[in-house]
Amino acid sequence: MEQAITTPVVGNGTGIEPSEAIHREELQLAFRNNAIPLEALRYDVTPVGLHYTLIHYDIPFVDTSTWQLEIGGAVRSPGAFSLADLQQRPQRTLRVTLECAGDGRALLQPRPISQPWLTGAVGTAEWTGTSLSALLNEVGLHENVVELLFTGADHGIEGGVEQDYQRSLPVEEAMHPDALLAWSMNGRPLEPQHGYPLRLIIPGWYGMAHVKWLRSMQALTEPFTGYQNTTAYRYSASREESGEAVTLMRVRSLMVPPGFPDFLTRTRIVRQGAEGLLGRAWSGRSPVGRVEVSTDGGQVWETAAIEPQQSPYSWQRWSYHWEASRAGTYDLWCRAVDSAGDVQPLEQRWTARGMGNNMVQRVAVQVI
Repeated sequence: MEQAITTPVVGNGTGIEPSEAIHREELQLAFRNNAIPLEALRYDVTPVGLHYTLIHYDIPFVDTSTWQLEIGGAVRSPGAFSLADLQQRPQRTLRVTLECAGDGRALLQPRPISQPWLTGAVGTAEWTGTSLSALLNEVGLHENVVELLFTGADHGIEGGVEQDYQRSLPVEEAMHPDALLAWSMNGRPLEPQHGYPLRLIIPGWYGMAHVKWLRSMQALTEPFTGYQNTTAYRYSASREESGEAVTLMRVRSLMVPPGFPDFLTRTRIVRQGAEGLLGRAWSGRSPVGRVEVSTDGGQVWETAAIEPQQSPYSWQRWSYHWEASRAGTYDLWCRAVDSAGDVQPLEQRWTARGMGNNMVQRVAVQVI
């Protein structure tokens, strides 16, 4: 049954301010990269097709009949391993939440120009593979190794630099007992957009560290100075500053938008009465201890019920009973606090590249 509903309108009558128009280049990126629809937060494990994806360059076509993972640098026994070689090694499966470090970038003012994420560059999957540290122990790292460099098969130009996608990790992180070389996602081979045939999984880190289409590993005796480590993923006030490296995910929570949406503005429509709110919360390597919800735009906060982690590295489900007792407009907020005491901020943490924006989620609701 159709019902006439008035939704908040601003600016040019579309609900979108003219000053918010994004560039054509950002649209190209947005069409290539997918966020999770927030209603899919209901799944404990994100279906493969709904899990977020970020592809820096092109999705490479990899022929596994000739593909090998090459390991070299400061190791005692350099070698190359086929996918079959790796799959014959001891296997394990880990449930891990991944979030893009640029999630929430398009909410910042002024908006840094890049992939225009709003919310939803996150997902949780069950990754199957073999231990990275066990393989490194097998090839034998020299005592003076400080970092491991991981190179993907994707190639392009970024920041004026032609490059393979490469990221390094401190040797302590590469030797983490739960770091995986993964070939399976949710019980089936990796999809091409998720890194087929092999990718890195480093639990707790933002997504840029989980190198996809992995083709080589190199043990380094000096820190890596490539673009993705020293330029792209940094917290800094300007792009000229070096700033601080992006590493573990910051504490964050998201709610499933309640009710049903207005098509263009995505304003949520809720019928008067009891309404259950639910969502997910996560933090790098610290469990979330508390989630709070505000139904009045941050004036009053109340504690939501939160479930324990189903895995040390996965998000946690939370729920809250909301009595929408009167018609009108509401601004619903949620924030999480992890066991280390870190709290989601109410205001944006602006950086020149739009990294690590974990300010509270705000959902506009009209109760009818």
